[in-house]
Amino acid sequence: MNKTAFVFPGQGAQYAGMGKEFYDNFRESKDIFNRANEALGFDITKLCFEGPDEKLSETKITQPAILTVCMAIYEIIRKNKGTNPIVMGGLSLGEYAALTAADTMDFETAVKLVFNRGNYMQTAVPVGEGGMAALMGCTDEDAISFCKYVTNNCDLLEPANFNCPGQIAVGGKNAAIEYALKESSNFNIRKAVKLQVSAPFHTSMLKPAGIKLKEDLNKISFTKPTCEVISNVDTEYYGNEGEIADKLEKQVYNPVKWESCVRKMIADGVDTFIEVGPGKSLCGFIKKIDRGVKFLNIENISTLEKYLELSYS
Repeated sequence: MNKTAFVFPGQGAQYAGMGKEFYDNFRESKDIFNRANEALGFDITKLCFEGPDEKLSETKITQPAILTVCMAIYEIIRKNKGTNPIVMGGLSLGEYAALTAADTMDFETAVKLVFNRGNYMQTAVPVGEGGMAALMGCTDEDAISFCKYVTNNCDLLEPANFNCPGQIAVGGKNAAIEYALKESSNFNIRKAVKLQVSAPFHTSMLKPAGIKLKEDLNKISFTKPTCEVISNVDTEYYGNEGEIADKLEKQVYNPVKWESCVRKMIADGVDTFIEVGPGKSLCGFIKKIDRGVKFLNIENISTLEKYLELSYS
């Protein structure tokens, strides 16, 4: 029998039209969208389905939009009696979907929390002061050394996302990003590309956002996860509900260790990954991490049907 992990995508997976097939075909999914509208006080459903892309890409909109779509899909998966994950995880924002799916908080609490998180992250660093870049074709160690070099010779640059072998995102001051793009060819880095994001996410520059978020987190009465949920910060499973607020605060301004999370889950017996939500970016990362495991994304009716066939095969 397959040992399955459900995983949820982060920011960047959004697109206009995401989740609409579930809204149109399942009462439970439609209910999630309606609950999101009510909790947020604006029509997140219309933004998910119609955009425009510029609005949907605003961090404070992107985060509740993706969470809503993930949970609208997961509600249908939850109905499937063959669903029995041994662990859940998510990349950055996706960790909130994992924790919600594992019943640590109700959906309304989660969607309001990530709206605030997006707002804090969007405003923590003034526009034009910070950014991010992707380093391609280098090791984690090379990326860490390169960040130290740039920081010592120009300005702050830090690792932000360890996504998969040879793909590491870094973030920091704008001057450091520009310096890194010029200097990368002198190091063991095949290519460096500037990312179109509004802030240096998951770096120490986002600490003010983490502090604000902690105030919100401390007001929530979390419950123990109903299955294992892995943390991006330390690649360990949440032991109890008392760890949730602390780890989610730290996640805002510490690197996302996604590759290590996946390797930990595989080492603990996971042989099948189901990506729940828009896009299939996590499947792409998992394929590069370990080609020996199965993976499947669920973002529309046809991919849901493929999953149901897998569940009962």
